[in-house]
Amino acid sequence: RISDKRQLELASWEDSKCFEERLKFTSALSYAGQLPSYIESIKQLLSGKNRVIIITHQATRLSELLADEDIFAANAQGELEKMPTDGSLTILNGAITGGWVMNGDTYLFTDTEIFGFIKQRRYVKKHPVARLKVFEDINPGDCVVHIEHGIARFAGITQMGNSSSSIEYMVLEYAAGDRLYVPVDQIDRVGRYVGASDKTTVLNRLGTQDWVKTRQKAQKSVEDVAEELLSLYASRDMAPGFAFSPDTVWQQELEASFPYMETPDQIMVQEEVKEDMAKARPMDRLILGDVGYGKTEVALRAAFKAVMDNKQVAVLVPTTVLAEQHFVTFMQRLSAFPVRVEVLSRFRTSKQQRNIIERLKEGSVDICIGTHRLLQKDVVFKDLGLLIIDEEQRFGVAHKEYLKNIRKEVDVLTLSATPIPRTLHMSLVGVRDMSTIETPPDERLPVRTFVAEYDGQLVKEAILKELERNGQVFFVHNRVQSIGMVAEKVGDLIPQARIAIAHGRMSEGELETVMTDFSQGRIDVLVCTTIIESGLDVPNANTLIINQSDKFGLTQLYQLRGRVGRGANLAYAYFLYDKGKRITPEARQRLNAIYEATELGSGMSIALKDMEIRGAGNLLGTSQSGHINAVGFSMYTRLLGEAVADIRAKQQDNYIPRIRQMSPTTVDLPIQAFIPDQFIPDVSMRLNLYHRLADIKSEDRLKDITLELSDRFGVIPQEVSHLLYVISIKLKAVRAGVKSIITDDNQIVIRLVEGIQLDKQKVAALSRNGITLGRTQISIGHKKSGKDWQKVLERVLDIIKLT
Repeated sequence: RISDKRQLELASWEDSKCFEERLKFTSALSYAGQLPSYIESIKQLLSGKNRVIIITHQATRLSELLADEDIFAANAQGELEKMPTDGSLTILNGAITGGWVMNGDTYLFTDTEIFGFIKQRRYVKKHPVARLKVFEDINPGDCVVHIEHGIARFAGITQMGNSSSSIEYMVLEYAAGDRLYVPVDQIDRVGRYVGASDKTTVLNRLGTQDWVKTRQKAQKSVEDVAEELLSLYASRDMAPGFAFSPDTVWQQELEASFPYMETPDQIMVQEEVKEDMAKARPMDRLILGDVGYGKTEVALRAAFKAVMDNKQVAVLVPTTVLAEQHFVTFMQRLSAFPVRVEVLSRFRTSKQQRNIIERLKEGSVDICIGTHRLLQKDVVFKDLGLLIIDEEQRFGVAHKEYLKNIRKEVDVLTLSATPIPRTLHMSLVGVRDMSTIETPPDERLPVRTFVAEYDGQLVKEAILKELERNGQVFFVHNRVQSIGMVAEKVGDLIPQARIAIAHGRMSEGELETVMTDFSQGRIDVLVCTTIIESGLDVPNANTLIINQSDKFGLTQLYQLRGRVGRGANLAYAYFLYDKGKRITPEARQRLNAIYEATELGSGMSIALKDMEIRGAGNLLGTSQSGHINAVGFSMYTRLLGEAVADIRAKQQDNYIPRIRQMSPTTVDLPIQAFIPDQFIPDVSMRLNLYHRLADIKSEDRLKDITLELSDRFGVIPQEVSHLLYVISIKLKAVRAGVKSIITDDNQIVIRLVEGIQLDKQKVAALSRNGITLGRTQISIGHKKSGKDWQKVLERVLDIIKLT
């Protein structure tokens, strides 16, 4: 870049041609991650009085590595103010697509030349992880629960008001034809109703005490449950743990070698895990993220961090196939470091297993990946520091009791895409630490999903379509007895396809050979059981066909669909059921749910829908299922979360009893404040946005969502700007102790919570703006104030807050 002070005026084409001739550019040499060779080249370039400039996202790491070789760089922030001197090295933090050599004496290197790839890091402002929003996916006809009025049926949204003031309302239908209109700024009072059984839902009536009594009973029961939940984890909080050291240079090198671009969520979750590991108490964090969203990479980095402090790591997975794949992944990513990784599963002979177990006792194995074999009594670690559990819900009761005891002693990291109710519950109410990865990787596309009767021609076309683009196919048939016959039928349909069979009853060597051949592209169609369900990553396999899909569970169908669409190619999933077969209502619900859940990141909604179909069951005992059914899963979780917070607060020295504020602050201003159909036509999307806006608790969060709206949907219309203004006024009103702000004829009436003291002189100073002061309220004549009534309102709220 040529600075403004040294601008060159090229008066003619000849001058510019002369300028180009004086500045001769050639390509920079690539080192593709060979850092010793690169450092040696830097030494030679500097000794020859050449200028060297490095633009990289690994500025700190490179500076440390070069300093170890007595090469010291000048780290520049931002832009270079002047040309570097001869024989100097300058490192800038940033990214460009490629480097060059200018005039044979000025060398520019980037991550492309140094590491073999360029990775654009996204730096995002860190916010605390918001509560998991699993109750927002509400559609007309669904049962919902209002915190004050009980269970109803959602009938849609409607716009009400006049030419000067209009907002949207949720319409809730109660028993006996009663209707309730909930303004969108109070939509957070409403949640999806999911009971503890599949019985018909009974709607409440408005104006009766039935719901109040039901909620009070549930409130009393959750206090006992909260005590029990907290006692389970109190010993973990009190137990002394190992505080891991800060990141090493090797840790930075490992993270820099990640071949993909991290998503903002991955970066944030990684920081949260590291913060937990740095504390002197055992970590117990749950990472929730959809299939293929990068949970394994976060876990791998945590494992490496533990090994750097001479601790051992156990990685517990539900299937043998997944254990092998994790083993390959860990070996590839850690091959450049002195880390010893082993796998303990039935793919290893008895002799090999005994050898691995002996080395675990000695401490000569750093990371051991395995199935439930890891939980057997003969497996003893010399110094276990971290346990990583992939899909904990796949393990039995006895295994979970063993894991519960381990949690009291070592750091535990649990990964899940579709958590079971108990796991979800304990995370939602704050008993377990939880992180969420919601951002899909770049270039990820939703899987095209089809539900249909089995048809040979359809199967043939689906497979041929995939083979024509040099892809591979999973054909799932979950019956070992008949899987050979099904494979023959597929072979008859596509004679030219290379077909193989995989299931859990095959010998270890045979199954390992088949899976290796498939992952390396030597097999076109893998006819298999659900052995491929968890974690398997074959990016070239982008068509999934499930035979007799009505016999599978919903979360199982979702996990299977996650085996395809893990790259940039569009993937297809076919859920087939026997021709002419009459499937059960529950199976039809499952197939409808998987067909509708096509958006990226639908794992949480699938888990919730599965609970709705099967029932939420019990959390800590059968006695709780009645209360869950009476108030719904979302309301029960809300009450339980409040009870947990109360009990924890009572344990503090400065405890002040909390007053439960059931009625929210109401804000009704003389403006059009809603999301127009033209701006966001989809009703469900509008509802979700209303939920997020109603849940805002800070001005910073409001600014973030405002930027997001303009980025996603374009220029923000006036009605949406007014809605955002209403949200900001509501935030001020809550802080100021205001009960409501309503429009009454030509007055904006501010009603105060009892006990608020006002500085009458400050309020009186605004009287020229049409303000009148009462005992518990302030009135603003917005007609008299004219266009400035909004500024007057904000000044009044600021005065109330200050006094």
